[in-house]
Amino acid sequence: MISEVDILAIGVHPDDVELSSCGTVLTHIDQGYTVGLLDLTRGELGTRGNAEIRTQEALDAAEMMGAKFRVNLDMQDGLFRNTEENIRKIIGVLRACRPKIVLANAVEDRHPDHGRAAKLVVDACFYSGLMKLETRGEDGELQERWRPQAVYHYIQDKNLKPDFVVDITGYLEKKMAIIQCYRSQFNDHESNEYAKEAKTPISGKDFMDFLSAKARGFGREAGFELAEGFNVARYPGVKDLFVLK
Repeated sequence: MISEVDILAIGVHPDDVELSSCGTVLTHIDQGYTVGLLDLTRGELGTRGNAEIRTQEALDAAEMMGAKFRVNLDMQDGLFRNTEENIRKIIGVLRACRPKIVLANAVEDRHPDHGRAAKLVVDACFYSGLMKLETRGEDGELQERWRPQAVYHYIQDKNLKPDFVVDITGYLEKKMAIIQCYRSQFNDHESNEYAKEAKTPISGKDFMDFLSAKARGFGREAGFELAEGFNVARYPGVKDLFVLK
């Protein structure tokens, strides 16, 4: 059930949010903010697992994370496009949960879905604020327009230079535990039922080591032990220089 939240974290595939911004989500939940999760596809083109398995894994991860809700728009993995239908689907969720901040896929990445999803979400966030673009909620009632205050793009596989980083010191262990909810994707040891499936660039322990190293790299320049990196579509403004680390 969709409810109003402070942050809506969007991923084109189940596990995108967990891999790249789960630490940020956890820190903000602990600060008292509410978070909802939106997946655009079920990741059905992924080498390992299937749509049904990944959907259950995503729900398990959302519960462990403490998200208020998780919904899936059932766009076509790999073949979705920036169409009116898909924009309206996202707008419907934005207007239902009215987030102040949206977290979205990387602006560019190894996987072509990520960059296309980033643009689709940015467009939907803009159009969601237009009064004359009408959408109706699940109850059939006309929805009020809503535009988030900011869209921040989490950095994924490609090592992009962040515009800012979020301190996730103390949250890496829980982040990694949440990622392991996706047993079909990331557990590659013999005790796992998916161990005999085809290996992928993200299925082995080396990928988990990469995530940990990336968090340390992002944190280092800002003086944090661990951090997650983000890019912005428009530069943020501050009124107090001392709030910057």
